[in-house]
Amino acid sequence: MSLAPHPEPPADLGACDLPLVTTDQPWFRAHEVSRDPVFFGRSGDHRFDAPGQEFGVMYVGQDEHCAFIETFGHETGIRVVDEETLSKRGLARIAYSRPLRLVRLFGDGLVRLGADARLATGDYRLAQRWALALHDHPDTPDGIMFISRHDDQRFCAALFDHIAAKINVEPLGAWADRTNAKILAGILETYDFGLIKTE
Repeated sequence: MSLAPHPEPPADLGACDLPLVTTDQPWFRAHEVSRDPVFFGRSGDHRFDAPGQEFGVMYVGQDEHCAFIETFGHETGIRVVDEETLSKRGLARIAYSRPLRLVRLFGDGLVRLGADARLATGDYRLAQRWALALHDHPDTPDGIMFISRHDDQRFCAALFDHIAAKINVEPLGAWADRTNAKILAGILETYDFGLIKTE
């Protein structure tokens, strides 16, 4: 039996209290070393982007493992990474001058919204329409917190650009840097990733 299509955001969503989680934890982001770690994209290419470029979104992971697997594990089933790629990608710790208020798009938060887990795994265009509805809600959330598609024990967040001025960023260097060798080794072991050496 096939599932019915996932519903659109309810028309009365603005009249309901959003399921929010408040967090002051730092988040982590993988980025091209030649670019600023802080970037709120409007391409419409990613899951919780604004459907019509109404706002920018920055994607982060709860820890270094999540930032890695959401970047280098994007092609499911491929578990190798090469040193050259790791030298071109950086890691940054993202903190904020106040706690973030994120829509809890997991657990009982899904039920309370009238949604299900397909929003984090299914059709991008539908997820983007939900992102716009949540962004425009009177509760003014700072973003959406959801389960990583590649590691369902970790969380990601799609952060809305109105918090840009609240960001404190700490660049941690390229993934291939010696200072990141220990954390990288732990990540490669966790995910059973092979490392291709560059001659």
